[in-house]
Amino acid sequence: MLGFLFRTLTAEPARGAALFDAVVGEARHRHWYVEGAVPDTLDGRFAVLATVIAIVLIRLEREGADGDRVSVALTERFIEVMESEHRELGLGDPTLGKTVRKLVGMLARRTESWRSAVAGSGDWIETTRASLYKDNVAPEALRHSAAELERLRDRLGATALRDIEQGRIA
Repeated sequence: MLGFLFRTLTAEPARGAALFDAVVGEARHRHWYVEGAVPDTLDGRFAVLATVIAIVLIRLEREGADGDRVSVALTERFIEVMESEHRELGLGDPTLGKTVRKLVGMLARRTESWRSAVAGSGDWIETTRASLYKDNVAPEALRHSAAELERLRDRLGATALRDIEQGRIA
């Protein structure tokens, strides 16, 4: 609020915050939970968020060192937010680290699975199923989610790194 008076004392915005906010916006789209039938639960919302982040991370890999820098910032922001959210849910220090490591591992596994699908060596539909759904899903919901993830991949592919970094995805 008084940042204009104390510019040197005001913290810089968190690295990766703009991109993370854009990713959260993507994950909050209603279609994931309505047409895509992803359960509107903590687990379902995490599945969508982690899936979207995984696809963004794979896009950033194309950019070499500059993409790595943005990828690290996004991942660090993901960890910060997961830690904060889980503290708000009541997790304390003894279990918080283990929980956040588990969530980071889930993101890493999704990223690895999506890397194969994006490269064309993995099955897009099956990767969508594994990434978003725990249980059986209706074929039309699965097709919807798979198509939306393909559109996201294409939009990211058409977006310059500087725009992605600033949270502007085509």
